This record gives sequence, structure tokens and C-alpha cells, in this order.
Amino acid sequence: MIKPTNIQLIGNEVAIAWDDGSESYIPAPVLREKSPSAETAGERDILGVLHGGETGKDYSGVTVESWEFIGSYAVRFRFSDRHATGLYSYELLKRLGSS
Repeated sequence: MIKPTNIQLIGNEVAIAWDDGSESYIPAPVLREKSPSAETAGERDILGVLHGGETGKDYSGVTVESWEFIGSYAVRFRFSDRHATGLYSYELLKRLGSS
């Protein structure tokens, strides 16, 4: 598993240096929009029906205020709109930085 070696805020982008030597740059509004939290992404019940989630919301003014590593597999970001419940796996962050 690829892991971040450094995370920095550059303007309104999160810059991530990875242990394979690559770098990712993810705009804060994109991070907020792609939050894997149940609040943002919704949750599926036992039958696979999606409940909740936010769609079409404008996060263009949202900034990242801080972040913390969760174990050795994820990062939790705290955003200016007070959202802080999504755990971004390293795999998800790498994917978001590639798009």
C-alpha cells in the first residue's frame, strides 16, 4: 500500500507526497465533495438501497482547516464548513489526486 510521507496545504489545494516518489494535488472543494462520510455519500442498507447523502451541493468556497492521520490507512480532514467525519483512505486520496 502506498502511503503519504508528507501532506501540506498550498493555497486551496492539499499537496501529498507519496512514498513511491509521486505527488498529488487535490483542491479542497473536490476533497469536500468526495467525502466518504455517510453524511455526504449516503449509506446503503442491507438491500443495497442508498439512503441520505448530498448531491449537487456547491463546495466551491470550502477550505481545509486541518487534518490528522487515522491509524496507518487514512486521513481525516476538517473543513471550513465544519465537516470532519469522512475518513479518506490512502487509496481514495491517490485516486482523487489522479483525476
